[in-house]
Amino acid sequence: MNDERARGVGPVAHGSSDDPELLDFSANTNPRTPPGVADVYEDALDRAGSYPPEPPNEYRETAAEYVDVTPESVVPTPGGLAAIRLAIALAVDPGDSALVPAPSFGEYAREIRLQGGTPSFVSPEAIVEADPADHALAVVCNPNNPTGEAIAQDDLRTFARRCRESDTTLLIDEAFLGYTDRPSMAGTEGVVVARSLTKLFGLPGIRAGFAVATGPFGEAMRNARRPWNLGAPALAVGSHCMRQGAFVEATRERVARERERMREALATRFDVHESEGPFLLLEVGDRPVGRFVAAVRERAVAIRDATTFRGLDSHVRVAVREPEANDRLLEVLTDV
Repeated sequence: MNDERARGVGPVAHGSSDDPELLDFSANTNPRTPPGVADVYEDALDRAGSYPPEPPNEYRETAAEYVDVTPESVVPTPGGLAAIRLAIALAVDPGDSALVPAPSFGEYAREIRLQGGTPSFVSPEAIVEADPADHALAVVCNPNNPTGEAIAQDDLRTFARRCRESDTTLLIDEAFLGYTDRPSMAGTEGVVVARSLTKLFGLPGIRAGFAVATGPFGEAMRNARRPWNLGAPALAVGSHCMRQGAFVEATRERVARERERMREALATRFDVHESEGPFLLLEVGDRPVGRFVAAVRERAVAIRDATTFRGLDSHVRVAVREPEANDRLLEVLTDV
């Protein structure tokens, strides 16, 4: 990365509303947080007068148990995006090409461009069929944001093998995998997994996540990670959340049940994508998306204008929230 490239690569549009008067369906974070978070945060804040341990071994051990890997392969990061940036910075040199899903999270392409690389876009469902040869990096978002589809484990493993044979780093963003019962690819040779604690545990402001990488690339990531890159509250709260198995299971069941209920109701008026994430992508047809979003907002509900995702020009994304809130969204979307 250099200053000239950074000046030429602008920010990516993201969802979520900070208006407390709106019922927010534009952000796809859990409306619930695990029990005990406030107490853990308060206790950790009392210890914030000194630097946290370096490396943060307790956090690494908890994350390792969370995704069933060795603690040595865990690289703590302040959120999943920091893990993505670190992996891309190490994998992509100026002039390199990288396979990137589209439509998907816009930060992948942005980070590649910041390193002087060129994103080569492939549809999310077809990216594991693409040829990784001549690409320094391949990115998979599983489940994909904003479409919601997930890729089968066997297909991911086959693609990972082809990436190894091509000497291509495979980065898998599992920010939403916790909403499914699919196994993580963490610990797979040649694969870097990025995990976020933002979405599943409803704590975007804590900024806690991690990467998992093995072999020489894992060593490079551990060496390149900034020391003290997570504060004491983030380490303590993150460790606490990853131990809350009952909360995770209850969240999966609630989101799956509500997502299907919402999909069935919305399918009477919109084309609705199948999803394994905590959100649904809706095609609104020939109605101008901006006007549609504004009309919903006039009813005190915020939804995500999905035209900010590459390749989408007539779509919105809605989160799956609590049943009562979901009822309000359905009422507005079937009437506006």
